[in-house]
Amino acid sequence: MLNFKTELATYSLEEYTRYSKHLILPEIQLEGQERLKKSKILCVGAGGLGSPAIIYLAALGIGSIGIIDDDIIDVSNLQRQILYTVNDIGLSKVDIAKKKY
Repeated sequence: MLNFKTELATYSLEEYTRYSKHLILPEIQLEGQERLKKSKILCVGAGGLGSPAIIYLAALGIGSIGIIDDDIIDVSNLQRQILYTVNDIGLSKVDIAKKKY
């Protein structure tokens, strides 16, 4: 169980539960997670490297993720671009990433 000062709490119970493993790490704790929550990242490309990066950045709790990619999803992308599924073929990579995260 986490012990935290309630007057400093800026997270919902769901967020505390989600990020609980980060919060107990001496290198991150509440201060570090707060910095992650306030951070902004721009991902140029949502393909082979960008799609898993977007997933991990979102899971990490990054506050704002910008994505630049003018490509659409093709069946040939699916084996390495893990953000997308067969149902996403023909749609914008940015639009799908935005919907999912």
